[in-house]
Amino acid sequence: MRSALSLARRMAAFTAATILLAPSAALAAGDAAAGQRSFALCAGCHSSSPGVNKIGPSLAGVIGRRSGTEAGYTYSPAMQGASITWDDATLDKFLMSPGSTVHGTKMFFSVPGASDRQNIVAYLATLK
Repeated sequence: MRSALSLARRMAAFTAATILLAPSAALAAGDAAAGQRSFALCAGCHSSSPGVNKIGPSLAGVIGRRSGTEAGYTYSPAMQGASITWDDATLDKFLMSPGSTVHGTKMFFSVPGASDRQNIVAYLATLK
């Protein structure tokens, strides 16, 4: 009986950890389909395909990635030293005001609308 209770507790802890550590796609507040449409504004500089860097780095797999670490892209010293792990909140803040979030970043384009940012972040969360 005691081992069954211990197993049940471990399973509950594992389930809770899985939910908390799940990819942001499930947690993003925005609409990924709308975000994909809004991403058209970003696509001139950023690719949604893995390993395809343009003026800006590929955004495939950006959720959970450390700032300044996409292979094959030359980041500004500011972004390399920012030590940000991209998640819903950090991306929202950065998209709202890139230069204020990372002073010296190469990115100059901002997304002023909160719902547009949430939608774009939800879309980014779907990219692997």
